[in-house]
Amino acid sequence: MRARSPVTSRKRKKKVLEQAKGYWGRRSTNYRRAAETVRRAHAYAYNHRRRKKREFRSLWITRLNAAARERGIPYREFICRLKEENIFLSRNVLALIASENPEVFDKIVDAVKK
Repeated sequence: MRARSPVTSRKRKKKVLEQAKGYWGRRSTNYRRAAETVRRAHAYAYNHRRRKKREFRSLWITRLNAAARERGIPYREFICRLKEENIFLSRNVLALIASENPEVFDKIVDAVKK
């Protein structure tokens, strides 16, 4: 008689079906359908964790551009002058300052404009 491992395979299938809980139709109950859906879901999750970083950077740049243009300086010039003045703040922090503390952002822009 060949060696089978029903305990191991049952555990593996149970794990996949647990992850597929809440999926629509057979995707939540049929192992084969659930396995391919869970595999795809993991691939999307992996890719989107990386995409999220890009999207947030893009959002910060958009906000900074709007805030800088209100003060009479375009974004690319603002960033270039920040580097020349050795002001090393991330785009995230600059966008936060621009939205939450406009007076502080005004001081940064004034320091850059000189």
